Amino acid sequence: MTHFPQVSFMTKRPGRLAFEIIVTFGQRHKTAVWKMTKYYAMTQRKPTPRRKSGISGSTGGGGGLHSQPTRYSSASSLGSRGPRPSKGGAYNPYDARPSKGGARNSYGTRNPYGARNSSGAYTPSPGATGTGRGTSRPNGSRTRTTPRATQPSPLDQTVSFGPNGRVSLTRRQLIFGAAGLGAAAAIGVGATVLGGGESDSDIETLTVAEEDVFQIEDCEETAYNYSLGLMAEYTFKHGTQVWASCDNWAAALVPTDTPSPISTVGILNLNSGYLATVLSGPASEGNGWDIYDVRCNDSGIVWTECNCLTNQWRIYQTTQTDGAIGEPVLVEEGEEGWDVPFIAVAEKRAFWQVLPTATGPYNTQDSHLRSAAFGSSEVREDWTSHGRMSTPPYSTQDGIVITPRVDTSGVYHCLTYLRASDGKVLDTMTLPASMKPLEAGYVNGRFVFSFSAIYNYGGGIANLGTYCPASEGGQSGDTWFRFGRNPTAPPAWSGSSLIVKSTRSVSGVNLADRTMFVLPCPDDCDSFGEYLASTGTTDTIVTFYGMTTADDSWTAVRVWKNVEA
Repeated sequence: MTHFPQVSFMTKRPGRLAFEIIVTFGQRHKTAVWKMTKYYAMTQRKPTPRRKSGISGSTGGGGGLHSQPTRYSSASSLGSRGPRPSKGGAYNPYDARPSKGGARNSYGTRNPYGARNSSGAYTPSPGATGTGRGTSRPNGSRTRTTPRATQPSPLDQTVSFGPNGRVSLTRRQLIFGAAGLGAAAAIGVGATVLGGGESDSDIETLTVAEEDVFQIEDCEETAYNYSLGLMAEYTFKHGTQVWASCDNWAAALVPTDTPSPISTVGILNLNSGYLATVLSGPASEGNGWDIYDVRCNDSGIVWTECNCLTNQWRIYQTTQTDGAIGEPVLVEEGEEGWDVPFIAVAEKRAFWQVLPTATGPYNTQDSHLRSAAFGSSEVREDWTSHGRMSTPPYSTQDGIVITPRVDTSGVYHCLTYLRASDGKVLDTMTLPASMKPLEAGYVNGRFVFSFSAIYNYGGGIANLGTYCPASEGGQSGDTWFRFGRNPTAPPAWSGSSLIVKSTRSVSGVNLADRTMFVLPCPDDCDSFGEYLASTGTTDTIVTFYGMTTADDSWTAVRVWKNVEA
C-alpha cells in the first residue's frame, strides 16, 4: 500500500517556507522538518502535479478579491480591486566605466577575460571529452545531458530519506510535496573556454577608499512623493509573488489551495491590474512536475519546472502578447548534480544560468549562461565561467549582468554587462580577490552590487550592504554610496534615485544631492515588510507586501511611477 506524505504549509513572509512532511515507508515512520529561507532574487518553487498542464493564451474571467482559478481551466483571473490605502506611516530605513585591466573590446571598454569571450553560436570545445560527463550541444530542439553516476553527498551536507531520496538544502533548492524532495540537476558541459589566463599581477581591481564612501546616515530624508507617485494598488491571493522586468507587465506565481499543482503562473498588466492565468499547471507530463520560477517581459515568458520524484528540471519559454502566451518550447533539461538554473528575460530573449552544485560531484566544472529567442528552440551559449558564477542573471530590460570568474590562478569575480540581442560585452568591473557579491546589476550607466558578508580588506567596499557609484561609470577613485543593510533584493533605478529594499520598507536615494525617501509600509503587514520586485532602470517601480488579519489575508501589489517622467 502506498502512503503519501502529509504536507502542511505555514507561510509568513515571501521567500520563507516552513512546513512538516511525514513520510511513511512500510511499517517505519520517519518525520523530517525543514525550514528554508530564500531570497527572491534566487526564487524557489514547490510540489507535484498529477495531470497534464493547461496552457492557453486567452484570458479568464474576473472574480472576487480572493477568487481561485479553476483547477483545470486553461485560463482564469484572480480578481483585483482598486487602490487600498496604506494603514501605517512611513518607516525610516533600518536603518560606467570598466576595470582598467585586460584587453579592450569592440565597445571601447576593457575586458579582463581577453578577447575570447563567448557569444553567438554554441561550439563544442576540444577539451570537452574525457571528463566523464556527457557533452551538451544544441540539437535543433533543446539541450540535453546524460550525466555520469553521481556520488551521494555526506549526510551532514544533505538530508536524505526514502528509496533513492536526496535533499540538498541550498538557497536555490526547494522542498517538494508527495514522495520526495530535490531540486539539483545535471546539465551538459559548457565547451567554450573563456579568459586570457592572466596572472594575478595583471588584473586591476576596483579600489575604493573609506573616505570616498557615504552612507544612508549622510543623506537628508525627503517626502517620497517628490520622486515616486503611487499609481495603483492591486490585491491578490496571499502568498502571490511578482517579478517586474519591464514597465507594463509582471510575472506572478500564485499559490493554490491544492497539493497539485501548488501554484499557477499569471501575467499581470501593471496598468489595469488584470492578472491573466497563462499556466494552470506545468507543461511537463507525468507525476512529480511543478512550476518553480517565472519571469516575463513585453515579448515573452520563461519558467522552470522541477520533478521531485526524479530530481529533473526543465526550462521552458515562449512568446507573450498582451497577456496571451504561445506554445511552450523546451530549451534545456537536466538531472542531478547541478543547481536548478536561475532565469531572466531581456529584449526578445530568455536567459538561464546553470551552476554546478557547490558540494556535488561537478563542483569543479564550468558554469554557463545560455539564452534563446522567445518561441525558438535554438540555444545560444552566451558565457562560460571556470567555476561557479556568484550572482544570478540580472535584467536591465535590454541587457543581462552576470558575475563570472576571471581565468586566473586567484579567485576574482568580474561584474559583466552583456547586450541581450547578441551577447556582446558592454562593460566590466573586477572586484578584489575573493570578494564574492550576492547580487550584481547595472542601473543608469553604472554597476551596482551587494555583499552579504563582511571582509577585513577592501577598504571602503569591505562591509555588508549594497554599493553604487555616485556618478555614471564608477571606478577606482570615484565617490561611492553604501546602503548598509542586509541585502535581500537586487536594486533598481527610477528617475534620479537608486531604489533599494531596506529591512522592512523600500527606500530611494538621490546620489547627486544626497537625499533619501522611504515608501510608506503598513505597520501590520507581514514581517518581511514591502518587497522590491523591479530591476534595471525603469519609470515603473513594482513592490508588494503581505497582510494577514483575523478575518482575511492578501498580497498587495503596488505600482509606482517616476514623477520626473
